[in-house]
Amino acid sequence: MPSKGELRLQRLLAEHERWRSRESLNLLASENLSSPSVQRYLSSDMGRRYTLELDQVLHGEKVDNGYAGTRYLDEVEGMARSLAAKLLHGKRASVKPLSGHVAALCVLAPLLPRGARYLAVFPEQGGYDGYAPAYIPSVLGYTARELPVHGPLHEVDVEEVTTKIRREKPEAVILGQSYFVLPYPVRPIADAVHEHGGKLLYDASHVMGLVMGGEFQDPLGEGADVVYGSTHKSFFGPQGGIIAARDIELLDRIEAYMTWRILDNAHWNRIAALTQALLEMERYGRAYASTVVVNARALASELEAQGIPVLGADLGYTRSHQVFLDGATLKARHGLAPPGLARRLERQDILIDLVGRVGTAEATRLGVRKTDMPEIARWIHSAGILGKPVKAQVNAFRRRFKRLRFA
Repeated sequence: MPSKGELRLQRLLAEHERWRSRESLNLLASENLSSPSVQRYLSSDMGRRYTLELDQVLHGEKVDNGYAGTRYLDEVEGMARSLAAKLLHGKRASVKPLSGHVAALCVLAPLLPRGARYLAVFPEQGGYDGYAPAYIPSVLGYTARELPVHGPLHEVDVEEVTTKIRREKPEAVILGQSYFVLPYPVRPIADAVHEHGGKLLYDASHVMGLVMGGEFQDPLGEGADVVYGSTHKSFFGPQGGIIAARDIELLDRIEAYMTWRILDNAHWNRIAALTQALLEMERYGRAYASTVVVNARALASELEAQGIPVLGADLGYTRSHQVFLDGATLKARHGLAPPGLARRLERQDILIDLVGRVGTAEATRLGVRKTDMPEIARWIHSAGILGKPVKAQVNAFRRRFKRLRFA
């Protein structure tokens, strides 16, 4: 007989699965759905197995792996590396990082010496918190300087940024944000940082699926040295990290530093699941990515029509999976800031994040289309602004989407 603890755990997981997978409409910009095949590989025997990369001579024999029994793990990893390099237009790729943040550490630590300076968008302007001075720089001994962006959609002024790069000569410039709706002018930034031998690094965590799908931009093709990030936002893989470089030697340096410094083992069930997601991206990525962006722009327009203020109308709202709510106008107009709006919506089984981002990646994988956006916007207005119950309609809507698309 199961214990009380086991029964409670079973209940919690069953209730979570029912709510998140079958009832709620997930518009969180940081999440996505994985296919049944990806889920199956996550629970495979590879999740119990181990490898240990070595470059040593043991008892007079050169050894590159400390374990036997890895032949299939190695082949799966080879598939994943080849697919990732192809989809990101790199010469070589690594799929071992356990998250996007770990991927950043794997890239920065071997490429930038202690005392190095980099430019990155700071959190106050929509950047990733990890690049702020209190976090990664404090661990690795770096000085972080602000990469200036402007306006509600965090636009880059090319002349301002390139002038700052040439003046300060940082060892690296990091492009990429948590609030990420517009592509960067990568080429002129790359030219400026390369003039003094610096590196241009591109954190594609939020837009990885759009980059792979050819919809957003091609960082490596436009001049970035390394592209990296997480694999579970606009890309529909399992949680994890990925790195690709336009130069083989650069990726070799990154991988040589990983073992026993940032990683020892990789999670091979995750890599198997990631390989399946990469195969799906190879086959369906272009159609998926373009639909995600069409849906995001349509939802932004319909939210505005419902009186919910959205930033960036003059720029077409977005070119990614994200839409930014105008929190200040929302508060002035309705007396409700994004956290309060998100909590009201959650009670009606609509999920957005508390910082004012709305995303369309997961809904797109369900099969939601542009023509569904007026209804979704009406529910957000009714539940979030007027406080009316819409849970029954949302649940009925979700029941219509039983088969995952682009898989």
